[in-house]
Amino acid sequence: MSHSFEIGPVHVGEGQLFLIAGPCVIESEAHALRMAEAIQRITSDLGIPYIFKASYDKANRTSVNSFRGPGLQEGVRILGQVAKTSGLPVLTDVHEPSHCEPVAQAVDVLQIPAFLCRQTDLLVAAGKTGRAVNIKKGQFVAPWDMANAVEKVRSTGNERVSLTERGASFGYNTLVVDYRSLPVMRAMAPVVFDGTHSVQQPSAAGGVSGGQPEFIPLLARAAVAAGIDGLFLEVHDDPANAKSDGANALDLKLLKPLLEKLLAIHKAAS
Repeated sequence: MSHSFEIGPVHVGEGQLFLIAGPCVIESEAHALRMAEAIQRITSDLGIPYIFKASYDKANRTSVNSFRGPGLQEGVRILGQVAKTSGLPVLTDVHEPSHCEPVAQAVDVLQIPAFLCRQTDLLVAAGKTGRAVNIKKGQFVAPWDMANAVEKVRSTGNERVSLTERGASFGYNTLVVDYRSLPVMRAMAPVVFDGTHSVQQPSAAGGVSGGQPEFIPLLARAAVAAGIDGLFLEVHDDPANAKSDGANALDLKLLKPLLEKLLAIHKAAS
């Protein structure tokens, strides 16, 4: 049975590698627009279908003092402006069932955060919008158990669901990717690999998360070779000063050479 579907011009699960990328959180309207334009220019040159991502609210930051984003109303407005200006499909996280419907008015993909991947009410509410739903696999969930999350979305009649691998908890402050999870979950739905959260070191930097971005290319190359449908990357033009997840973000200037290598691997592995 084919689980392929479309998100605007992006064909998901049909053999062409696509990219989900952008800053972790909306830092400002100008920054979101600038990042969308810069990444779009790169993906257009390389012929990679592209979905812009940014969060209007990071509700699960480690510290209560951490920047969360502009919030629902202003964030949705900015995401709508990005979509209108760039013509790109747009993805953002949702944390509460009541947010799904208003957010769906502005974006193409509702993403379920890893910590909330078992929340039935949230999954069902996202599915009912008719928008595509991307579920991050929780660090605490076995890959075969994600079939239950997929079924919760599909119970609404919405078949446009994908799964994202972003590492599993291992000891303290470290995530490890088990590449066996990719074919396991790909039998359920199209699979995306998150190359940036997989190098995150949760809560390792004194109230904020650390990371090892030098390993992003290594993990991404392995994932593409193993077989994935899409790649998820948090990309920033100034990671050292990013307001969220800068420690594990990919520097914008490194994006094009990385994608060039990944396309070559994808072509060889197809």
